[in-house]
Amino acid sequence: MTTTNSYIFPFGQILHPVVQTDLLPKKAFVLGVYASAVHARWIDKEGNQLVAALAVASEPEIFWTGHDAQSQIDQIAIPEEAGKLILPGSNLNGPSGRALDELYLKPLNLNRNDTWLCDLIPETRLNPNQKNAIKRFYNPLAKKYNLPKVTIPEFRQSELNSEIRRKEILEELFTSQAEILILLGDLPIKGFLNYFSDKKYENLASFGETPDSYGQEHEIEISGKAFKVIPLCHPRQAQRLGASSVAWYELHKHWVNQKTTKNS
Repeated sequence: MTTTNSYIFPFGQILHPVVQTDLLPKKAFVLGVYASAVHARWIDKEGNQLVAALAVASEPEIFWTGHDAQSQIDQIAIPEEAGKLILPGSNLNGPSGRALDELYLKPLNLNRNDTWLCDLIPETRLNPNQKNAIKRFYNPLAKKYNLPKVTIPEFRQSELNSEIRRKEILEELFTSQAEILILLGDLPIKGFLNYFSDKKYENLASFGETPDSYGQEHEIEISGKAFKVIPLCHPRQAQRLGASSVAWYELHKHWVNQKTTKNS
């Protein structure tokens, strides 16, 4: 497993990989992009909000649902003069994990016991909002109160060019013994599938972007083995998390309704 243990979150937690821990054989394998993080609301000594949702630690498990967010936040000690970390809004921890369970696995009659979870990058990365919050609020106080320097990098697509990481994912896929491969968005197609499959696709739209074509199974050979590949949009789209596409949201909503009706 590739990892860099020198990356540090605000207030000192060390970044660590978030990976599948249940190594029993599975029916399906889900490939996402990169791990999320535990988020906390940061308030100052007077109770005024500094940051609504600051990434402060690695998720405790892959595709975390946020179920124990309070205990995760409580583990992080910060100087009294720097304020306090408290629970953020209810949808700010584990939204992708909850979406995975309800909007991806359940419509396919799967659950986490049936599924091996994986990300192209098994660690969190800073998005522009986090980078800006650290620059505006954390860094000035870090100098004042001698807080640890934040060293977690921004996400860069160039990280997906790692041959070592691609081979690690391929090994996980074969270890899982899964026959179904679920890809979440464009990047797992570009960063993994196209390197090992007998068919090449430019992006998710290449598989079809109509109600009849979206989310269908495709028989694809990957490194000599046949898989049922189901390309779906990223949970950000399916649950309208931040900047997202209405078109993909509507297509996924239709797919979920169609699967749910078929299963009932």
